[in-house]
This record gives sequence, C-alpha cells and structure tokens, in this order.
Amino acid sequence: MTRYRIVEFQNVDQLAVHRTAWNKLLHVTPGASFFQSLEWLEIYWRHFGSGKALRVLVLEAGGQPTGFLPLIVRNEKTRAGTLRMLTYPLDDWGSFYGPVGPEPDSILREGFRHLGNRPRDWDFLELRWIGAPDARTESVCSALAEAASPGYATVWRQTALVEFLHGWKDYAQSRKGLWRRRLRQAEEKLRQRGTIEYLRYRPAGADRGEDDPRWDLYDQCEALARRSWQAEATDGTTLSHADVQPFLRDVHAAAAAAGAVDLNLLLFDGRPAAFIYGYCWNGYVFGLRRAFDADLSRQGLGNLLLWETLHDSARRGDRCYDMGPGSLESKRHFLTRLSPIWRWSSYPPGNWRTQVLRLRRWWESRRKPLLPAHP
Repeated sequence: MTRYRIVEFQNVDQLAVHRTAWNKLLHVTPGASFFQSLEWLEIYWRHFGSGKALRVLVLEAGGQPTGFLPLIVRNEKTRAGTLRMLTYPLDDWGSFYGPVGPEPDSILREGFRHLGNRPRDWDFLELRWIGAPDARTESVCSALAEAASPGYATVWRQTALVEFLHGWKDYAQSRKGLWRRRLRQAEEKLRQRGTIEYLRYRPAGADRGEDDPRWDLYDQCEALARRSWQAEATDGTTLSHADVQPFLRDVHAAAAAAGAVDLNLLLFDGRPAAFIYGYCWNGYVFGLRRAFDADLSRQGLGNLLLWETLHDSARRGDRCYDMGPGSLESKRHFLTRLSPIWRWSSYPPGNWRTQVLRLRRWWESRRKPLLPAHP
C-alpha cells in the first residue's frame, strides 16, 4: 500500500514550485479541463480570493507529487444562515472540477482523511461540479463516503454535451431532418446577402512556440459582446462586463500560453458577427461565452456558428464539446445528451444549522437516488 505524505498550502504563490509537476499530472487526469490548471487557480485567487481561505493539499510519494487537491473555504448563504463551506475553486465558471492526478478517488480519500485529523475551520462540505466525461463519478463519491463524514450525492445542475462518438457524419445525421433543412436555408439566405467566413484560433501553447493571445481577435469578441442583446446583463455573463472583464483577459493570456484557448469567430462581409469563446484541454472543449450582433440575430448566425464550430471540433478529433449549463432550450437541437453535474454534500455533527441542510440533502438523495446511496 502506497504511503503518502501530505503538505498543505494556504498561499497560492508558494505553489509555483510545483508548476511542472501540476501540469504533468493534469495531462493524465481523467476528464480534466483547463479550469484545473494552476494558472487558472492563480488568476482566480488574485481576482476573487478576498474573503476566502485557500486549502491546497499536495500528495507526495517517494518525495514526488502524485496528486493535488485544490479547495477553498468560502461563506455561503443558506436557509439556515451564512455558513462556511469547503468546496472547489470554480464558482460555476465551468461544468466540472476535481483533483489533479491519475487517481482522483485516491487523492480525495487521502486528502479528506488528512483534513479529518486537523482542526476544522469550515461548517460543511459541498464539492460541486462532479461528473466530468471520462471521470469515474461513482468511485469518487465512494471515496468521499469513506474519508469524509456521511454525505449525499445530489444533482447541482445540468450541462449540454455534444459527444462525437462515431465522427461528424453520424452526428450530423442524428439531428432532426427538418431542423437541418431550416439551418441550411438560413445559411443560404445569409450567403445571398454577403460573404460568410468562419475562423477558429487555437494556439498550441508556449511549449510549441505558439502563445500569441491574438488580442486583435479577442478584442473583436469583446466589442461584439457590447453590441449583443446580452450587453445589458448585470450578472457578468458577457466578456465585456466590467466585473469580469479584467479577470477574463488575464485568463485568456494564461490560456494562450497553456495551449487552451478556443476562439471561434464568424465574419459577415468582413465584419465580426458572432463569436463563441472557451477553453480546450485534451479533446474536451468548454464554451464559456458566446454572442452575436443584435442587428443580425434573427438571421440564424448564432446557430450557424455553433454548427461550424462543432463540425470543426469533430474534424480536429475533439471527443466532447460542452455547451455549458443554462439556456438548455436553445441547445436542444445540438446536444447528444444532458449530463448531470453532481455535488457531494457532507455535514459534520455539532452545528444545528448544518443539520437543517443535511435533512434537505438527505431528502433530495432519497427522492432521486441516481447514484449509490451512502447512508
């Protein structure tokens, strides 16, 4: 049996000594995404770390890191009042998250055994964003049940996935014929009005000499976001929103260096008309933001760009395109399945307010027992 040494980091800057090991392990992590990179964590913490506590556990065997478990403690408003929640550092920016390393269940098991022997500065545990494609959801929940106090697996959200199991031709033919005809008709009408050009930018990363952020393209996406119908949103759902713009620009530069940028742009008569921006990692692509010119919105530009993006993803060999949670009705014609995003909730005894939440999670897990129960 492997004996692990666990080192806990509470300062994000100190993690830089493990950058090479972190990146190496991320490449062999089942169902990994760019959100699990150290670069993401560093920028996330710089912009949103205020009022939170960082807990990153590094598992070592033979003097070498074998896994990383990034966690944070943040205040969460609940029906029982504001409580301290131990969770992942994602905040719904992506669909999935988890430990970094080839055996996530072992990392969770050892990590939470370690935390169980230390003074607790949190009131309850809720690991959201579990269930990435290619990840072992059941074994992860079993590991948590073994190492943490009794808990419950319930659905946090749903995300729309497109999986290219048998290539583009089979995928395209699986779409409804009437809808495909309408899409072709909309494209023909657009081409009668002007020239359509599709552009995708995916730098290979600094390791391969391709780390240019192409700010000219990113700025076009930002400008387009300001002209879209979403421009008046106040919840940070656009690239151009003041609350998230500096953060997303910093992430863009880091993602370009890591080879994780996925920028799709549709030009109409040479003018930016629609974009889809996201991140890619080992064949998994997450669409973070998209928008289209409000003046051309009724012409089907958004659907056309998404169709071209998926076609190009299949050609490149991407295994999964995650269109993200929310607005699922507008994605129904494209998705191959709705995937649940799981959360694991655990409530240590000793606080009556957390027991109120525990009863609610217990009822949810009993009502929809889609994963093995862990009483």
